[in-house]
Amino acid sequence: MTILDKIVKDKREEVTLRKGLIPVTQLEQSILFERETISLANNLRHSDSGIIAEHKRRSPSKSVINQSLNVQDVAKGYEDAGVCGMSVLTDGKYFGGSLDDLLTARASCHLPLLRKEFIIDEYQLLEAKAYGADVILLIAAILTREEIKQFSEFAKRLNLDVLLEVHNEEELHKSVMPSLDMLGVNNRNLKTFEVSLETSKTLSALIPNDFVKVSESGISNIEAIKELKPYGYQGFLIGENFMKTDNAGESAKQFIESLL
Repeated sequence: MTILDKIVKDKREEVTLRKGLIPVTQLEQSILFERETISLANNLRHSDSGIIAEHKRRSPSKSVINQSLNVQDVAKGYEDAGVCGMSVLTDGKYFGGSLDDLLTARASCHLPLLRKEFIIDEYQLLEAKAYGADVILLIAAILTREEIKQFSEFAKRLNLDVLLEVHNEEELHKSVMPSLDMLGVNNRNLKTFEVSLETSKTLSALIPNDFVKVSESGISNIEAIKELKPYGYQGFLIGENFMKTDNAGESAKQFIESLL
C-alpha cells in the first residue's frame, strides 16, 4: 500500500465521519457560502510572478516543516508579498492542517485560497465553499475520469476554480476536460518522492493552451521558474521553501522581488 493509498483510505473514513457531524444544509447556510469567489486562474494569467504560496506544517515526505507560524501571519505576509494566491493544507493526519486554517486565512487576507486536500467526495467541495475557499484541487492519481468530471462540474456550479494535478502523461490524458481551469504538473514522483522539473517540461507540450499551466513541487529558487516559463507555465506552487523560514511572508516577498 503506497502512502497515497493510505491517505485516501483514511480520508474516506474521515469524510464519512464529517458527514455525520455536519449536514450539507448546515454547510450551505454558512455566511461564506454566499461570498463571491476570486479566480486564481485569472490572477495567474495577469501576473508577472505566478507564485502560489502555501501554508504547510508538515508532510509525509519531510515530516515537520514548521509548526510555529500561525496562519493569520502567514496569510497577511503572503498578501503583502504580492503572491497570486495561497494554498492551505486542510488534511490533519498527514499534513497537520485543518478547515479552521482555511477559515483563519480567509479572515486574514483577500487572496484567492486553494483548499489543498485529497478530494474523494462532493461533500468536501461544499466544505471548501463554506470555509472560504476559491479553488479546489483534484488529484488525477486518486480519481477516475468520471469522478474528475463529476467533481469539477460540481465545483463550477459552486463558482470554484478547479486545479487538476497530474504526475505523468497517462493521468493527463484521462483528465483533460472543459470543466478545469488549471492543470498542475507535480514534479514529485509519488513512488520515489524524487523531484524533477523535467516532468513539467515534458508534459507542457501535451497541455492545451485553454488551461493555465501550473508547476508544483521542487520549486525552491528563481532559476527553476525562469527555466519553466518558456514552457508556458504561468503558475508556480511553492510549499516548503517559504514555510521553512521564520517569516514565510518576508521570504515570499524577497523571492518575488528577486524574480521580478
